Parts: sequence; C-alpha cells; structure tokens
Amino acid sequence: MANEMTEALAALAEDRGISIDKLFGILANALESAYKKDPDHWEYSWVTIDPETFSITVFAQELDEEGEPFGDDFDVTPENFGRIAAQTTKQILLQGIREEEREMKYEEYAGREGDIVTGIVQQTDARYTLLDLGRVDALLPQSEQVSTGPRPKAGDRHKAYIVEVRKTDRGPQIVVSRTHPGLVKRLFELEVPEIADGIVELKGCAREPGHRTKISVASNDQNVDPVGACVGARGSRVRMVVNELNGEKVDIIPFSDDQYEYVARALSPAKVKEVRLHEDTGTAEVIVPDFQLSLAIGKEGQNARLAHRLTGWRIDIKSETQLAEEAAAPPEDYEGEDWAAGAWIVDEETGEQKWQPADGSPAMTLDEYNALASGESDPDDADAIDDGAEAADDHTDADDPEADDAPADDPGSSDDAEAAAAEEAASDDDVPDAPAEAEVAEETAADAEEAPVEADQGDEESSTDEEE
Repeated sequence: MANEMTEALAALAEDRGISIDKLFGILANALESAYKKDPDHWEYSWVTIDPETFSITVFAQELDEEGEPFGDDFDVTPENFGRIAAQTTKQILLQGIREEEREMKYEEYAGREGDIVTGIVQQTDARYTLLDLGRVDALLPQSEQVSTGPRPKAGDRHKAYIVEVRKTDRGPQIVVSRTHPGLVKRLFELEVPEIADGIVELKGCAREPGHRTKISVASNDQNVDPVGACVGARGSRVRMVVNELNGEKVDIIPFSDDQYEYVARALSPAKVKEVRLHEDTGTAEVIVPDFQLSLAIGKEGQNARLAHRLTGWRIDIKSETQLAEEAAAPPEDYEGEDWAAGAWIVDEETGEQKWQPADGSPAMTLDEYNALASGESDPDDADAIDDGAEAADDHTDADDPEADDAPADDPGSSDDAEAAAAEEAASDDDVPDAPAEAEVAEETAADAEEAPVEADQGDEESSTDEEE
C-alpha cells in the first residue's frame, strides 16, 4: 500500500512538473485541513508523512491562556478520516497542485521582460489576440499589433516581445508586443551571431511599426564591419528580420561618437552637406542640396522623425537655397529699418578703394561708382524740377483771389488769352506785320482794364440800392 501511494505521488509529480517533496507537503496540508474539520480536533495540530513507509501521523500541542503552545507534542491521529475528510483532502490537494503550477509558471516568465518568445495564434478579435506559448498563453493587445500589416489568423506562428508579466489569481498573465523597438533588437540578436557574442553592438533603434526602422551598430573589433555583419551574405540576415516584420524596411547605419557625423548618417539615404549643432537648444541644423531636401525629410517627415529618435537631436533640415535666402534677409530684430546700400572696401590685391553693394553684386571702382551715380541722378533731377514747377503753379493759383472771384464768362480773361497767343505767334514767326498785331493786343488789354471798372461800378450801385 505504501509503495503504491508513493509511486502514484511520484507519477503525479512528474506529470505536473512538481517535485515529490512539494507534493508531499501539499498532501500534508490537505490532511491537516481535513482533520481540523473534525469536531474533536486539537486546535494546534499538524500532519507528518513518512516518504518511505507513507505513514500519516497527526501531532498536537496544548495552548496556554495567551494562545501559545507549550509542553511536549503528542500523537492525536484518528483511526480514520471518514468519507467527508477524504473528499476535503482531495479538493485541497488538487487546489494546492494548481496553485503550485501557477507559481512555477509565474517564476518561469517573471524575469523575462524584454525577451522574445514564439507563439501560435489561438484566437483573435477586435480587442486582443491570444498566443499559445506552450504551458501558458500570452496576451497581444490590439494597441501592440502592427496596424498596417495583415491581421493574425488562427494557427499562424509569430515572434513577440515580452513587455510585462502580471501575477493574477488565474495564473501569470504575459503581455507581449509586436510594435516595440526591442523586438527588432532581439530579432537581430537571433540572426546575427556577432551581436550575440558581443563583437557587434546595437547602439540605438528607432521604429515606426509597419513602415520603417533605423538601427545604429558599432563594432568592438576593427576587423569586423558592423553593417556587413548585420546585412549578411547577399542580405540573407536582414532579409529574415524583414520577413518576420512583414516587409518593414530596415536602415542599418554605423554608429559614430562624432555627433556631427552621426546626425548626417542618421538621415541616410539622403546626402548631407553640412551639420550645425546648437547644444543650448538641442537642435541640429542640417544643410542638404536642393534636390535632396524631400529625401532627407521623408514621407510625411518620417525620415527626420526617425533620425531625431535615433540621435536625440531635434533635426532642422534646410536646403542650400533656403540658407542663402535667410543669409540675405535682415535679422528679425531689425525688420522694417533702413539698411545701407553698400560699403566702401579696399581691394587686397591692388589696394584700390571700391564700392561693394549690399546685394552681393561685384564691387566697382570709384570711377564706375561716380558714373553710375551721375547717370542715375539726371532723370531724378529732371523729375524733381518738373515736380517743383507744378507745385509752384499750384501755389500761385491758390494765392490769387481775383482768379477765383472772376466769373466764368468774363471777357477780360479771354482777351488776355488772345493777347498772349498773339505775342507768342509774333515772337515765333517773326513776320513783318508784327507791329499791327501789337497794336491790336494793346487795344484788347485796354478793354480788359475797363471791364473790372464797370464791374466795380455795378457793385457800388447794388450796395446803394440796398442802403435805400
């Protein structure tokens, strides 16, 4: 009987993966719980099992007024436990085995955060996907799945990155991810032996799941090319990683301690002309050729974002044309102010003084400057003279009150105009009968002088009538 029980417990321990000693302890606790259900049980008691003979003994001790045991222990083993006690022992035994299995599963995955596991898809819905890892199931939430890739199907085999291991009443809950950057690192460690051996080191990883990933690698051996080791023969190693990521593009760049060079490499495949680092603001100003601007920025800024995450610098990309326009434009603090048209400089070769325009055009000699200045001033002076003459005429008309008060049909004004026209004709044509015309002009002028007198007499008569 004892051998049969021992063999049965040994088979159960092997089947459940539990040690025989722990299984004996679970059985002893089950028997103790069953004994304490007896109305005549001792309060402070315990059960011991001999592994060789499988003899079961219940010991007890008396308690003092404070509830502390005292005295020697003594045997209180009942003759039989009965049917109810046996049923209780069975339930507690099974429950103890399940708890031990949960604890073992939790301890197996408790320290594996950051590892990669392979699982088979059991079921999937809009909230999560369950992966069968063998003894336990892993939970792949919808937020940790690549949205651009195909939806997982039952039976598919996928690799996932362990994010968290939770301890629950139903056992360990393992949360995995397919979007974490650590997944790319672990995949390269599996495919590249140099990384597992420590010869090649992964320095950084930036990822946009389903689209593109950038990693930087460095070699601890000068005879080993880190990029070539990750790519493999004809791209065999990186191809395995890309296939596991469902076609996600992977850029591998060499790491550099020189931050200028590192930022320039991070923007590959774009060719960078110059990098300016502003450590006070944490900004890297990158200058690229005009035809490389769109490539450096990437689709919807993707290349620049990945370079920022990889290097830690805020990337500000400018083309050569934009840089030239900013250099030619005045600073923001001086907008709206007048700037000099140029400056006088001394030619280092000839020692001659030259005028350098502010727009960046070639410098000119003093003679060229004077000729240009004189040629530009003549039209301006002529326009100024014409403007002055017009202003003078307007001023004269404004100051002449008689011109404003004269009626529109005044015969004197028309006679004056005719006399002026006659004088101009006489001076231009220089004909022999000019004296006759001069006499006509004098008579016309005399008539014009009489007209205001008559107008004055009319005014005096109107004022006299008003007084009467």
